Amino acid sequence: MDIYQEDVLRWLHILAVVYWLGGEWGVFQSSFNTSNRSLPIEERRRHFETAYRIDIMARSGIILLLPLGVHMGFNLGAHPWGGEWLVLNWVLGAAWLALAWAAFIHRYDDLGLKLTMIDEKWRYILIPALMITSVYSLYTGGPLTMKWYAGKVFVYSLMLVIGLVLRFIMRQRTQMFRKIELEGNTPALEQRIQNHVRLGRTLAYFYWIGIMFTAFLGATKPF
Repeated sequence: MDIYQEDVLRWLHILAVVYWLGGEWGVFQSSFNTSNRSLPIEERRRHFETAYRIDIMARSGIILLLPLGVHMGFNLGAHPWGGEWLVLNWVLGAAWLALAWAAFIHRYDDLGLKLTMIDEKWRYILIPALMITSVYSLYTGGPLTMKWYAGKVFVYSLMLVIGLVLRFIMRQRTQMFRKIELEGNTPALEQRIQNHVRLGRTLAYFYWIGIMFTAFLGATKPF
């Protein structure tokens, strides 16, 4: 049963990485048409909606990687938090995933904006906690007792930072498109959209490298 459980966790972990990496590629490609000034604003809005629908799968992947990684890490002996801690790990993971999906469902109204802000505030707590724990463990050998695991947690936390910036960009772009629909387009709004898209594309390259390196650490356990 334990072997079967580990196989299922590994399978889910692989799926989460696939949706994370593949989804980010889809969002990246959709961004070209959202910033294409030669297209009607309605067409650009449809491409932005496509990007949002792809992004929720990538976002689900990155969220699920945390409870999966914590559970698998305990099974491997990489940290001591089992039992009730694993239950809490999955409860928090499920709550975070539900929050992300609720924000997605209400993405075009005020409730969605409030839920997105709650998601962002949660990351402000989670990211420093992961960074401090991983760096401390790399230098002292605990509580994350395997260095490759601590390194993976650290890179994952860096990816959450980039993801937070990308989420901010998408939120701002949503508000800009809403403003265009209500008040009409202006050169200033167009320039803001172009700047946001340009920054998002640049960050995407670092995001892909980080995702692949995170997977590399987990697959090879090099140190």
